[in-house]
Amino acid sequence: MGELVERVGERDEVLAVVDRGEAIRHRWLHRISTIVCRDSEGRFLVHRRPDDDARFPGQINWMLGGAVEVAESYEDAAARELMEELGVDARPRFLFKFLCAGVISPYWLGLHEVVVTEPVQPDLSEVAWYDWLTESELKDLVRHRDFIPDAREAFDRYRALPVGQGET
Repeated sequence: MGELVERVGERDEVLAVVDRGEAIRHRWLHRISTIVCRDSEGRFLVHRRPDDDARFPGQINWMLGGAVEVAESYEDAAARELMEELGVDARPRFLFKFLCAGVISPYWLGLHEVVVTEPVQPDLSEVAWYDWLTESELKDLVRHRDFIPDAREAFDRYRALPVGQGET
């Protein structure tokens, strides 16, 4: 068995522990925790996934993150993923979650935000390239064909937040 996740229902309630690959193959709902990173100037971290990545190779994203582990909260998963992918030790703030149809499988997406004030040390197996973009630059990039489709929906929902709620 590979990576274990909690299979969840329509109300995000735990139904069973399953292999993540199996959850994706059967299109079972599971949990993904993501982090939007901003710098002290308010810019957004955007990155390209490695070309040899199993999911969305070479595509661009404005969120970091991954599967929520068994018995792990969205918030704990966000902090773990931030450390694993960027080498940043911080506690991202939970903003919202939504049921995402997903390109490869449906899932609950928990979106968090953090202001990064220390230098980042990206894990090259997760982040092939990164840059900090203004909201206007990101807004243009989101519509690019290489941008991960699921991330577009999260960006639209983020932008719809009341003014000040999407900023830390």
